[in-house]
Formats: sequence, C-alpha cells, structure tokens
Amino acid sequence: MAEGRVIPEVDRAAAARKALERRRARASLKRDLAMRVISPQKVLARAVADAESDAGTMRITDFLIALPAIGAGKRDRVLQDLRIAPVKRLGGLGVRQVTDLSAWLDDRFPQPRARGGRSRLLVLAGPTAVGKGTVAARIREEYPEIHLSVSATTRAPRPGEIDGVHYYFVDDAQFDRMIAGHELLEYAVVHNAYRYGTPRGPVDAALAEGKTVLLEIDLQGARQVRAAEPSATLVFLLPPSWDELVNRLVGRGTEGPEERARRLRTAKAELAAQHEFDHLVVNEDVATAAKEVVDLSAAIAR
Repeated sequence: MAEGRVIPEVDRAAAARKALERRRARASLKRDLAMRVISPQKVLARAVADAESDAGTMRITDFLIALPAIGAGKRDRVLQDLRIAPVKRLGGLGVRQVTDLSAWLDDRFPQPRARGGRSRLLVLAGPTAVGKGTVAARIREEYPEIHLSVSATTRAPRPGEIDGVHYYFVDDAQFDRMIAGHELLEYAVVHNAYRYGTPRGPVDAALAEGKTVLLEIDLQGARQVRAAEPSATLVFLLPPSWDELVNRLVGRGTEGPEERARRLRTAKAELAAQHEFDHLVVNEDVATAAKEVVDLSAAIAR
C-alpha cells in the first residue's frame, strides 16, 4: 500500500498565505458593500462571471449580512424567500437563484439611472477625500474646452492654492453679501466649519457661450443645483475601496484624529446618496476618472 503524499512545508506555507490573502480580500469587499462603495449588483455580477473570484467565493450569508440595514433576521428571511441554502457561495448560485436575488437587490438597492434631456451643466460630487478636487484640476489642465467653475469659500487657502484659480477666498461678510444678492447658484456649510458656494454669473455666462460647465461641489450643493437646475447632469465620484478612502484621508495629513473620524462618518452618509446621481465614476486613477467625466460631457453635447 502506497504511503500518502507528504506536502512540503513550503507548499503548506504558500497555501496558508494564499488563504489569508483571500480572506482579507473578502473582508475588504464586505466593508465596501457595507459602506456602499460598491453596489451589491456589481459584486453579484463578478461572482457570476468568475466563481473563483473574491466575490464568487463569498458565502451568501456573509454577502447579505454585509449589506446596509440587513441584520441576521432579515438575512434569514431573504434566504428563505429566495430559496437559497445558507451554505451557498455567490459563485455557486443557480440561474433561478441569481435572477431572483438580482430582482431583490434592484428593488432594495436601486442604482443610478441616467435621465434624458441633460444640459451642459455638469456636477461632480462625492464623499470627502475621494479626490474631487484632484480630478477637477486634471480636467482643467488637460481639457480646456470644459469650463471649470471656481467656488467661493470662507476657509483659508491650503498650501499651493491660488485665489481665483482654485477658490475665491472670501470672509464671512463677503459671503453674506453674495447670498443676499442672489449671486450664488448653491451654497452650503461643509464639515460644520466653512461655507462654500458657486458664483452664478460665470456659470451663466459660460453656458450662454455654449460651453460645458463643470461644478466640483459637495453633496449638499449638488442637491441644491438639481433643485434649481433640474436638467443638470450629476456625476458621483467613488473611491476604489473604503480602505483606500481612509488611507487617502489619513495620508492627506490636514485633519486630526477626531476630525478624520467625523469626516469618515460624513463620507458614509454621502456614499448612501449615490443613487441620487445620473452617473457613477470610480476614482482609481485620476487621469482615467477625468477622462470618464469628460466623455460624459461629450455625450451630453452631442
């Protein structure tokens, strides 16, 4: 009788490392689901496309419990209603199960749908530290045909920021006068600290000349613009992952621990509003994200 094959120690170590990496990747994916950085529909699509991927090897129970506002009781009811065994992995679901789960996800977590009749007024918003300013700056540098609106703010300039280029830096009295004179298309208090607003005059002038105008603003401002100009095209900028968003905020080094924690709470709430927008763009690479936004503007102009 042949003896069993002895697995070399190096192979066992490599297998253990691979298993650990896979668990960490699934844990990161679950955080992204919980924080709405990635839609559950996209995770399910990845699982169907590749059963051996991080999404495909995730258990259905872990997938559902990671979704916002889904507790253990709700998870179990969903599994029973959809007739899916708790031991199933996403990549191992049958065709009927995938169809039923997709329908449930679309009803529970509606995705952005582009509206028709959009104008050349393009709004770029997203959570704190996602890189809105960096993407907007790349558009200003590489795509001069896009008119980038310059916001007014009551905060002090950061290193390298130029008045009239990055922002109009004004004091509270000046900002009050702009509000009173109806000179702002939108304005809001951001992070419970400073006020930001979009001067209306330059935007109206650029639109009258047939230009595409890009507003890089926060969620509050985007909602105001949508209310004032319903034809505006709203684009939501997403981070590639929640972990990357945290790293960007920490790496920026402009806020202390308490302020960072507060901003991350704000980011979570902002991410939950992405379904209010017409388009989603992931900022994994600044040049690529900038081009995606510009391509959207080109599609509107046609």
